[in-house]
Amino acid sequence: MSTPYPFTAIVGQDDLRLGLLLNAVSPAVGGVLVRGEKGTAKSTAVRALAALMPEVSVVPGCRFSCDPGSPDPACPDGPHADASGVSRAARTVELPVGASEDRLVGALDIERALSEGVKAFEPGLLADAHRGILYVDEVNLLHDHLVDLLLDAAAMGASYVEREGVSVRHAARFLLVGTMNPEEGELRPQLLDRFGLTVEVAASRDTDERVEVVRRRLAYDDDPEGFATRWAEEESALRERIATARALLPQVLLGDGVLRQIAATCAAFEVDGMRADIVMARTATALAAWAGREEVTADDVRQAALLALPHRRRRNPFDAPGLDEDKLDQTLDEAAGDQGRSDEGRNDDDPDPDGGGNDDGGGGGGVPPQADGDRTPPQGEGGSDDTPSRAPEGAPDAPGRSAGAEQQPVASAEPFRTKMLSVPGLGEGAAGRRSRARTEHGRTTGARRPQGSLTKLHLAATVQAAAPHQRARGRSGRGLVVRRDDLRQATREGREGNLVLFVVDASGSMAARQRMSAVKGAVLSLLLDAYQRRDKVGLVTFRGKDAEVALPPTSSVDAAASRLESLPTGGRTPLAAGLLKAHDVLRVERLRDPSRRPLLVVVTDGRATGGPEPVALAGRAARLHRTEGTASVVVDCESGYVRLGLAGELARELGGTAVTLDELRADSIAGLVKDVTAAGRAA
Repeated sequence: MSTPYPFTAIVGQDDLRLGLLLNAVSPAVGGVLVRGEKGTAKSTAVRALAALMPEVSVVPGCRFSCDPGSPDPACPDGPHADASGVSRAARTVELPVGASEDRLVGALDIERALSEGVKAFEPGLLADAHRGILYVDEVNLLHDHLVDLLLDAAAMGASYVEREGVSVRHAARFLLVGTMNPEEGELRPQLLDRFGLTVEVAASRDTDERVEVVRRRLAYDDDPEGFATRWAEEESALRERIATARALLPQVLLGDGVLRQIAATCAAFEVDGMRADIVMARTATALAAWAGREEVTADDVRQAALLALPHRRRRNPFDAPGLDEDKLDQTLDEAAGDQGRSDEGRNDDDPDPDGGGNDDGGGGGGVPPQADGDRTPPQGEGGSDDTPSRAPEGAPDAPGRSAGAEQQPVASAEPFRTKMLSVPGLGEGAAGRRSRARTEHGRTTGARRPQGSLTKLHLAATVQAAAPHQRARGRSGRGLVVRRDDLRQATREGREGNLVLFVVDASGSMAARQRMSAVKGAVLSLLLDAYQRRDKVGLVTFRGKDAEVALPPTSSVDAAASRLESLPTGGRTPLAAGLLKAHDVLRVERLRDPSRRPLLVVVTDGRATGGPEPVALAGRAARLHRTEGTASVVVDCESGYVRLGLAGELARELGGTAVTLDELRADSIAGLVKDVTAAGRAA
């Protein structure tokens, strides 16, 4: 095994180190989610934490790491009555993003279970991580069915494996640590809430600090063992401090005044449920123990709020995480003042439950995290101070205007709930919530011979396959003689995620402020729908003389929303260029991920200007998509009393359907999916 990078040798990243150390002191805090850009020591820090964790005592030979002091009575390797314990290092188990369900929860030998009645169970990663750390790198890319299993285990502290009436249960309590790059997509809210703390990390902009990072990394790469030896003393001291803080933790006093501050803070920031209050209380207690104190102060509460609340106050994926620190300070002061007024009626000899803490004191137990420093939503680039030039709506570009003339970005209208747009047919793409697909999870539609290991048994088909051979196999007694060739895998139908590629007209004909605001609101609504349905999204815009890929296909829907907000407008309408650019993007994505089916969403009024024969060229580009069978929807943005119906013509060329902005709302387009399918068949 390679020598891990020493935890104490990590330069900077105070929030990251503090969040991990608090979980080492008090695993009840509930783990930590590390969000940040590439190359910021996220994985390095998590792997380095394992060397600092105290050893655990386990029952010898138990594959499920039972505690000899209180063994699991339902342990598959049990019972463990009067078992002596042996000490070993706490495990750090990594869950790969592409892991199978059986690898996570364990595998049951179905053939032996049916023919012999034996629960032959091979433990999975959840069993390995029991009483240790379960680390998920790129946790936001984890498949939904694995997320569901993680949620169940985290909620119940146990893992259940069910196969056609045969069940195995074992304890699975672990410290959940995840790292992610927000550019690649966000987490499901249910899993996000399971992380006790969250920290934002970013590369330092200080030259001296960056130099020291490079110097230490090069020294480690040249001689890992020698580098670790040079930091052994610091590692030992930190390990001892963790052990001391753990021993002190049960003695830390959490007064009523501090609890009132915690409750007031959670209420003020409108977090859902009560888990935030509990996590804040545990975090504040761990901060006090880490600082060597036996009483929680207001500084500990403030620090705990900055770690435990940012990821719990988001209402949609476009909200930047973080807290308003001025509001936090005001809330804490008001809660302390209310407690002080309630104490006026007490006897002077009564102790002060707050412990006299205030926001100006030292000893907060660590370095305050940066709540929202690096996640300011991007503003419009260029032309933000220019006076927008206007042209009559629906008029062609004025001869005197430059084709690249740009208008100030317009804020989007309020998003709304849209009806589902789906791709016709039956796909086989990644699990999601949009189009019909053959998946590992969903309703059973048939049976087939297993390809590889059996994961979902179709019991009736298996019995039917085995029944004709019972006499030839010498069956005697009540048991069914089953062979490997008899086993049948259930085929299931569920939903897949698609690639939703938005092609947005940002030309002068769309640049009337009120209309462009409505258009952006519609696209934002579709982006929110794509986030909820676990799609990948891409954004192509066209204006002036050409089109550009504003956002390559990604799982980060909030990145697409940010690009949309700063979208410049103005100039001619190169519709053909936009469609051809979209064709190039889809061609590359088909090579990269052939199982993910695309849905093309063109947002335009249908006009095409600029260059020779712009309308004919746009028609040829549209028919190119139609020939390749790309499902498409045109969102018709034309307004006014006189309508030319150009968006409808474009939809027919694409082989898709056209809807207006008003029809896009959920209660207005009940038949849209049917129309998309019918149009595709007619083509």
